[in-house]
Amino acid sequence: MSYLVIFEQIIDGSMPPGYYYAHIPAVGLTTHGMGIEGARKAAEDLVQLWIAEKTANNEKIQNPEILVSTLELSDAV
Repeated sequence: MSYLVIFEQIIDGSMPPGYYYAHIPAVGLTTHGMGIEGARKAAEDLVQLWIAEKTANNEKIQNPEILVSTLELSDAV
């Protein structure tokens, strides 16, 4: 299965510099880690735990299609 992960640098001071959020929209979860690779590993671990929990409860695991786009806004906004 494939899951989209969106990375976002944490700049609000809640974590030391260099930490990133890893958002997994298909399952509605977010985690974090040091650097992109740390956040990616945390996301992988979290999704594996999520799948294990769903499987243990005989719940269906869906892998929805996710489309990603960006918006380019003028500086006047």
